[in-house]
Parts: sequence; structure tokens; C-alpha cells
Amino acid sequence: MDRDFLIDLFAGFGPVTIRRMFSGFGISAEGINFALALRGGLYLRADDQSIPRYEAEGAKPFQYQTKARTVTIGSYWQVPERLYDDPEELADWARVALAAAQRAALRKRPRVTKVAAKRTVATGTSAKKPAKAPSKRPSS
Repeated sequence: MDRDFLIDLFAGFGPVTIRRMFSGFGISAEGINFALALRGGLYLRADDQSIPRYEAEGAKPFQYQTKARTVTIGSYWQVPERLYDDPEELADWARVALAAAQRAALRKRPRVTKVAAKRTVATGTSAKKPAKAPSKRPSS
């Protein structure tokens, strides 16, 4: 799959950003990655709400092989072949995948930077809380 093919494929969905990623492409909308085009396959983001839809189609989650084992990424599922010929339904599946990606983004905890973490350890205060200003005592 090349970039132009992916742009045409998602035309019914709306504007997408396609970036080189590993051996293929990451596909995002609204700044959120919701699809992968890797190893000749197209995979959409899925979660507990949408996985049954993929299972009903006989789709499989994304997998890759290491020297020691097969790794399964359960959050990306292969697009059913029939959707390549049905741009309207593919757009619907893409909207469901974007919604799954948005739900996943909401569940992620905000990352604490290394500097903030070091500051917390060094001072014993939270990096998010400002330090209290010293109280002003009236001079005698």
C-alpha cells in the first residue's frame, strides 16, 4: 500500500494525515492515530466496544514475529477485505476506529517529565503544586 492509495481509500472518511511508520504508515485524524498500514495489511484501532465487529467478520488482530515468539497487538485489527470495495462502509469503520482511539487517549495517564519527577524526588513536593510563598510577618 502506498500513500496515494491510502488517501483515496480514506477519502470518504475525511482528511487524514499519513506518516511513515516502521515498515508502513500510521494514519491519523484530528491528531490521533487510528489506523496502521503495515506488511501489506490495513489495521484499524479497536477496543472492547468494537472488537466484536471484527470477530464477526473473521478478522484477526495485528501480529508480528520476533525470534522468540509471536506478538499480538489486540488494539489494532485487520480490515475485512470486502471493505476495500465499499468506501462508504470503510468510512464508517474508520469513524468507529477513531472513536476507539479517542477513548484510549482519554484513558492514558498524563506523562510526568523526567525533570518534574526529579524535582518531586529532590524537594519532596509535587511538580504540579506550586510551592507556598513564605508568610509575611509584621516587623516589630
